[in-house]
Amino acid sequence: MKQLKIPLCPEFAELKLEQIADLLDEKGVCGSIDSVNWKEKFPYKPITFFYLARTSERLYIKFAVKGNLLRAVHDADQQPVSQDSCVEFFCKLPNSPQYFNFEFNCIGTCYAAKRVKRTDKELLSPSEMAQIERYPSIGTKPFEEIEGLFQWDLTVSIPFSLIGINADHLPDKLMANFYKCADATSLKHYVSWNPIESENPNFHQPNFFGTLLF
Repeated sequence: MKQLKIPLCPEFAELKLEQIADLLDEKGVCGSIDSVNWKEKFPYKPITFFYLARTSERLYIKFAVKGNLLRAVHDADQQPVSQDSCVEFFCKLPNSPQYFNFEFNCIGTCYAAKRVKRTDKELLSPSEMAQIERYPSIGTKPFEEIEGLFQWDLTVSIPFSLIGINADHLPDKLMANFYKCADATSLKHYVSWNPIESENPNFHQPNFFGTLLF
């Protein structure tokens, strides 16, 4: 299983997310979403990286994507953004039966839930969703699928309190995986940071999460 150590950047607490987006390439630790787990059916792999950093209270993730099409139909939170050009972050505390999934399309629309398994979920409330900050490089206006070569970034900030972490008592580690998908596009794909070993596409598998160290 892959492992990354999240760097502490206390100065981020005083900055806007747009400013942090410019700094994460340098200050954050980088990972590559490059495991094509179901190559025969879904061989397409857009170039996707993520950069991680944190303050004592928030996790910052910048996704950087380069691919051959773009789709962002959904513009309201808790809509099925995995149908669009989508990046995802799943995580759980060690030994916890619950995990969290945060899914974002390229314009920053978010779907987020707390789960015990794929079919057992509790959606985050509107007030909880409002705490998830997002900065999409291509803006927030929705659009149908367009073809071409596109490069886009999405920077998000998630408070540790949303994933059951007390900022005053941070754990040693967090189990997690990062994904790139686009279910309803003409280049459907399912790519992950940590490899997944299953017959069919399924990101809801905490047993294949990697490790993020604090």
